[in-house]
Amino acid sequence: MKKSVRVIVPATSANCGPGFDVLGAACNLYNEFTYELTERGFELEVTGEGSGRLHASGKNLAFLAFFRLWNELTDRRYTGLKVTMHNRIPLSRGLGSSSTAIVAGLMAANYLTGSTLTRQQLVDYATEIEGHPDNVAPALLGGFTVSYMAHGKAASLRFVPKKPLSFIAAVPAEPLSTARARQAIPETVSHKDAVFNAGRSALLVSALLTGEYKFLPDALEDRLHQPYRMPLINGTQAVFKAAKNAGAYGAIISGAGSTLMAYAAADADSEAIGRAMQQAFEKAGQQAVYHVLKLDEEGARVIDN
Repeated sequence: MKKSVRVIVPATSANCGPGFDVLGAACNLYNEFTYELTERGFELEVTGEGSGRLHASGKNLAFLAFFRLWNELTDRRYTGLKVTMHNRIPLSRGLGSSSTAIVAGLMAANYLTGSTLTRQQLVDYATEIEGHPDNVAPALLGGFTVSYMAHGKAASLRFVPKKPLSFIAAVPAEPLSTARARQAIPETVSHKDAVFNAGRSALLVSALLTGEYKFLPDALEDRLHQPYRMPLINGTQAVFKAAKNAGAYGAIISGAGSTLMAYAAADADSEAIGRAMQQAFEKAGQQAVYHVLKLDEEGARVIDN
């Protein structure tokens, strides 16, 4: 039995505007994890994002996810595990950093026990830990995903847009916890807003699959979560406007925030869009950085050590 493995997991952007808790996309910004079975104890080494903040414990998602699967798939009990992380994805910014840890743990445990589970099965385990599949599904499957629950299990349909897109992620210095972002959303919405979002979600998927990107400015609109979360991210309206003025189709709150992500044509001046979004954040009193990203089509992958 192999005793070590390296796993690379992409960042993800959930909701994609109107697809609240349903749509997600994987992006080419990555966290890397190395898992090594040891004789005893937990050990964690972290470089990059989260260095000095993350600690080895059974509550750490990278360890929790690994042992959730390891203890189910094997009778061989190793009492020790060393995890080495190199994190490029910022924490608590709506880019799926916690999902990368869950996915990495499951991928590593599955590999070290013989790779008996499919990606779709891993999506269900990851959903059990995360609570919803909109981030873990694209992290595992790559591309865009439409996720849902059926008969108590998570399922996801993966697809790749007909034409490439550029994603510009403007990441403010101020984080936003998922719990706080969810508390801002009302328990009920009007029938009118529900119909609005159903139409926009269908339009978004249709536009991506057909390449009719002229519909994206309308398709990225949302009434279920973004209007309630905008006040939690200072400068959101100005950043959205700046992105469109600089040539983007539109912009959305990535996941629960605080990252704002613009969608643009592959040949758009993505750097100019990123600078415009960054400057809009700064005018609103927030320092920010931006990343020009592409769709990751492969999802999490194991590199055999």
